[in-house]
Amino acid sequence: MVFRLSIAIVAALVLAAGIAPGPFNDVMQATLATVVRGAGWMYLLVVFLALLFLLYLAFGRFGRLRIGGEDAEPEFSRTSWLAMLFAAGMGIGLVFWGAAEPVSHFLNPPEGLEPQSSLAARAAMRYAFFHWGLHPWAIYALIGLAMAWFQYNRGGRGLISDMLEPIIGRHHQGALGHAVNIAAVVATAIGVATTLGFGTIQITAGLHRVFGVPPGTVTQLVVIGVAFVLYMASSTSGVERGIKWLSSFNLALAAALMLAVLVIGPTGFIFDTFTTTLGAYINQLVTMSLRLSPFSDSTWVRDWTVFYWAWWIAWAPFVGAFIARVSRGRTVREFVIGVVLAPSLLGFVWFSVFGGAALQALIFGQVDLLQALAAGYETVLFALFDSLPGSSLLALVALLLLIIFFVTSADSAVLVLASMSTDEAGDPPLYKRVVWGVAVALIAAVLLLAGGLDALQSLITIAALPFAVLMALVMVSVYRELDGEDTRLRRRALRRRRIVELWIAREREAQREDRDGAGVSPDQLP
Repeated sequence: MVFRLSIAIVAALVLAAGIAPGPFNDVMQATLATVVRGAGWMYLLVVFLALLFLLYLAFGRFGRLRIGGEDAEPEFSRTSWLAMLFAAGMGIGLVFWGAAEPVSHFLNPPEGLEPQSSLAARAAMRYAFFHWGLHPWAIYALIGLAMAWFQYNRGGRGLISDMLEPIIGRHHQGALGHAVNIAAVVATAIGVATTLGFGTIQITAGLHRVFGVPPGTVTQLVVIGVAFVLYMASSTSGVERGIKWLSSFNLALAAALMLAVLVIGPTGFIFDTFTTTLGAYINQLVTMSLRLSPFSDSTWVRDWTVFYWAWWIAWAPFVGAFIARVSRGRTVREFVIGVVLAPSLLGFVWFSVFGGAALQALIFGQVDLLQALAAGYETVLFALFDSLPGSSLLALVALLLLIIFFVTSADSAVLVLASMSTDEAGDPPLYKRVVWGVAVALIAAVLLLAGGLDALQSLITIAALPFAVLMALVMVSVYRELDGEDTRLRRRALRRRRIVELWIAREREAQREDRDGAGVSPDQLP
């Protein structure tokens, strides 16, 4: 039921966006403005609470509990695990926004700061850290931990509805559960297809920049076709092979590109940027987490922070399901540190290198990145490379990185879509992976031709509203589950201790009886 209805709903939405993109987009934009204006506070509050909740789980009494049971062993090495988390979570986004977002905030800063000032530069980096740091990974980690626990510790099916069992009981397998799963699958499918479309545009721009390939519809369709072949080959080979290998290779390639920019770029300036921004980020974490602007007409927080939070929440079923799939055998503490803290730190370093280099080049007049920004966010990174030695090689590596991140995100999404539309636990059937792989490629192609990508991007953000409520329920559900497991383990440990104490008491009694029978005084005992 979930599989068939999800396909039907996705087809209807795409058909509407393709046939009448203008009216469809108008309705979506108006609805989006209403949702963000009326419920922006809820996005901020739920995400901040999720971060606090996960830190409590990691460093409290639940940290020692293990996903899959006490004897479960991790399926992947820690390096491979982190690489897959990073690639599925926001790999292509970091490449795209690493230089572009700080430059954009520098030109249009938050908090009423003067544009293109030193304070604007500091705020630009601080908010880049904020938007790509602890909070989005906390969203992913909360859903991922819940799905992993219910799948591996409770024998669940790996579906979103399973997380609500402690709250709604057997209804998680009924109509209510089906509705939750269908909403998750539709949101994931539309999000993947939309990202596939935008990724196609970015790769097309990179091909034009590096190789002079003319941008246009034909090039975009060729990119989608090649990407389809690559991500289907990776997805059908399974997590243990294609996805794992591509993720590990891409993490190494990303590290090489980052180190190259760090070494040949303004190294000292980048390190200064990292330490200064990290300190400001930690110092103002709570303020930024709950900041809105009710006393002014500024829309900056709604346009950036609230939009980002809604986007991450809408993507949480996809990324959370993939994180759950590869995290069996990890303790709760290791899971939270690995999913929240480690990728956030990598993201901070990435933005310090690319954002710091971009701001240094812009402030000290080496290259006009504002003109590049006006031409499109996707051109800022390549314009930054023009100010560095070996720009052609850097651009080529960045393009390859975009393509592989693109493929790893897509193949992870195909696997998750097939899993979320299957009632049985374990790897989904091959035909469902093929159907979803074809579906997202066709959706992206149709929407690129019809111009309906913006409308579906707005639809994803609107869909995040019920998932924000779901996150609050998931926190309650996870706490009940972990508390019950912790209580069970404590009682079992207490029973074991009592058995040992009883055995010791019996041994002492036996020794006493032997001593009394032999007529040995207590002083003569060794």
